[in-house]
Amino acid sequence: MANAILPVLTDRKIENEGSFQSDSYELLPETLQTAVDEYPHLLAYLRRLQQVKIDLPEFAVELSRKMAENKRLNIIYPAGHKGIFIHILYDDNGGRPHYIPIEPTTTLNLETLLNQVEDACIAISDRIPGINPEVDREKQLLEYLEDATTLSDIYTAGLSSQINKLLHRQENDKISKIKVTPEELQGIKYLFIRDKVKMGILDPLLADPYIEDISCSGLGNVFIEHKIFKSLQSTINFTNFDELDDFVLRLAEQIKKPVTYKEPISDATLPDGSRINIIYGRDVSKRGSNFSIRKFSEVPLSIFEIVDFGTVNYQMLAYLSLAISNGMNIFVAGESASGKTALLNALTAFIPSISKVITIEDTPELQVPHKNWIREVVQTTKSDDTSGAVTMFDLLKAALRQRPNEIIVGEIRGREGNIAFQAMQTGHSVMATFHAASIEKLIQRITGDPISVPKTYIDNLNVAVLMGVVRLPNGKSARRVTSIAEIVGWDSQSQTFNISEAFRYNESVDSFEFTGYMTSYLLEYKIAPRLGIPTNKKQRIYQEVDRRANILSKIHKERGVSGFYEVLDVLSKAQKDGLF
Repeated sequence: MANAILPVLTDRKIENEGSFQSDSYELLPETLQTAVDEYPHLLAYLRRLQQVKIDLPEFAVELSRKMAENKRLNIIYPAGHKGIFIHILYDDNGGRPHYIPIEPTTTLNLETLLNQVEDACIAISDRIPGINPEVDREKQLLEYLEDATTLSDIYTAGLSSQINKLLHRQENDKISKIKVTPEELQGIKYLFIRDKVKMGILDPLLADPYIEDISCSGLGNVFIEHKIFKSLQSTINFTNFDELDDFVLRLAEQIKKPVTYKEPISDATLPDGSRINIIYGRDVSKRGSNFSIRKFSEVPLSIFEIVDFGTVNYQMLAYLSLAISNGMNIFVAGESASGKTALLNALTAFIPSISKVITIEDTPELQVPHKNWIREVVQTTKSDDTSGAVTMFDLLKAALRQRPNEIIVGEIRGREGNIAFQAMQTGHSVMATFHAASIEKLIQRITGDPISVPKTYIDNLNVAVLMGVVRLPNGKSARRVTSIAEIVGWDSQSQTFNISEAFRYNESVDSFEFTGYMTSYLLEYKIAPRLGIPTNKKQRIYQEVDRRANILSKIHKERGVSGFYEVLDVLSKAQKDGLF
């Protein structure tokens, strides 16, 4: 098993073993007092911090991005599971801050006791029914623990004789219950459920809504990418190859995507929708087995939340709303972890609410707020006979027969890209993400093998939105739309592509420039005619961009609309009223 090592605590000398001082307790913020009253293990953890001379952490019920500006991070906040807290603590050596899950077992050493309880459960297994997978497994496991444990005499001395009889096994019973303290019992119950039903030592991380990525690169610490605090080192540590291999095997079995030396790679989706990739064994990974988990929020970011992050501005959203609502084809491109999927999810709010939307993915990541949404996912097989597999290519071909108003492809990588362009040619609106760092690389990949779209077909793709992780003037990194490019077409005489840039990111001042103002091919020659704007007055379309940008700003700032599903509802009403 992996170990949860707390170097910031174990490497320091404990000054005293006394209880948390009463005057210190009185100094706790009211919210933290409430938390420690309800969860004694949090109080035990704070006592340990006090003993090793670490300042009392700030307690935050919710995190804000301003907190990341603190150079000596020392913050505790509640995670997604009840009773689990996270401590973000600076590193004395100047490295990545520590990510410390505070669980009911964090300050307890239960390894020996846990083994004894498991042995007791095995000993009584012939008297109790087996685990029924169709019934609540957590409840069944807790019932087993009730049969295998009892509170120590010191905790039952004051109870009535009737209750005592219920707590202790009858004298003629040959198997004794394991005596535990209330804190130990709580910890054992927690570990039983965490390790046997949930995702083990990773469970607190998966429950944390602020985590984006969990990465194990082999032996050593598991690393985390946090929405607020960015790169962190967790307390989860693998110290030998066998331990790591065993953990990865168990993880793969739990998600029902087993790995072997023959088939060492597995991709799957966790119950919460997170995407996991596992690579098993030192034959293919010299630093040991590794895994990566890409987490996704249950409710995606909305266009307005992305504005708050500074990724886009209202004018860019107004431009994209005109493109999407008028059936233009759009690719969101960028490097890994640049925010492509998050932006594409948010932009679906501009698809008319009455539309029929089909999404096609290999791993389900896309979220669409529309009621008439068909979600297609590829079917894979590990068998040598791949005749039963259903690919993105197959699903995209099938989607063309389902009369969709919008087809969204999770990520175009192969020959399904050619079908996507055929769909565009037949009048279907297509949106997709694409892995490319620039518009030039995007076109090279589209026209090259295996996608192989003829150069003369490229103008079916109207807009390419380029995403990137940039360095801000203050030295921090952030996701930004670096460019919005219009693809005009292929010039056979000059053997070049005509590309017009509509928006450009100015990195020196962290702002966006409307470089296509009064020169946009897409707005003037594609969208203006659809809106009934005469050719000799086509530049009125820029007034429409400004009008929409103003409406979006008011909806967000004045009405306080920000939720993913809420945005679609408000825009739908605005469309019905002819305002948007």
